[in-house]
Amino acid sequence: MTELRLYLAQRISAAIMVPLVLLHIGVMIYAIQGGLSAEEILGRTRGSLLWGVVYGIFVLAVALHAAIGLRNILREWCSLQGVLLNTLSWIFAAGSLVMGLRAVAAVVGSA
Repeated sequence: MTELRLYLAQRISAAIMVPLVLLHIGVMIYAIQGGLSAEEILGRTRGSLLWGVVYGIFVLAVALHAAIGLRNILREWCSLQGVLLNTLSWIFAAGSLVMGLRAVAAVVGSA
C-alpha cells in the first residue's frame, strides 16, 4: 500500500510541476528578452506573495518528487530497504525542502 501511495504522490507532484516549469521558463524567457538584470528581477519579486506561493508550491512538489525518485533508485540499485531507505529519503526530502524554501525566501522576501 505504501508503494502505491508513493507512486501516486510522485505522479501528482509531476502533474503540479509541469505547469510551474512552463511558467518559470516563460518568465525567464520574458526577462532575458526584456534585458532585465538580476537586480531588476529581484526588485520585481521582492515582497510578492504571489511569486512566493507559486515558487513555494514548486519547491514542495520538486522536493517530494525527487525524494520519491531517489528512494526508488536506492531501493532498486543499492538494495536498501526498511528504516534506512526511508530515513535517507526523508533526509533528502527535508534538505531539498529547506534549501528550496530558503531560496524562495531570498528571492521574494522583504529586503
